[in-house]
Amino acid sequence: MDKTNLGLTTQLHTDFATAQAQVTDALKTQGFGVLTEIDVTSTLKQKLNVDFRPYKILGACNPNLAHQALEAEPEVGLLLPCNVTLSEIEPGIIQVGIIDPLVMLGVIQNPQMQPIADEARQRLEKVLDALKKE
Repeated sequence: MDKTNLGLTTQLHTDFATAQAQVTDALKTQGFGVLTEIDVTSTLKQKLNVDFRPYKILGACNPNLAHQALEAEPEVGLLLPCNVTLSEIEPGIIQVGIIDPLVMLGVIQNPQMQPIADEARQRLEKVLDALKKE
């Protein structure tokens, strides 16, 4: 697992569809469901007639953590759900990125959010750890 300015990343050595299924399954094991799916490749082709590598943005949500966060800070909804990206770097190599809840916490000045963000991060780290074992 690598850390970027915005999130945590890893690479999977498989095809795009298999990577997406693995990510979705790993998220489920940590209580996250995928609420939204944005096919960036298709959208750029339709809107701009631009060819772009396979790239999707998944909106992942853990209902219990989201509820706790919304109770502590109603405006946190502007930052939800947690985005997960899948991007084909080259055939057979898929970059998976997950937003770091601690980075998102940086824009909220509410100490009640810290334990929620900590738990979310721990769960998302477990998602990436599980993907590394695939």
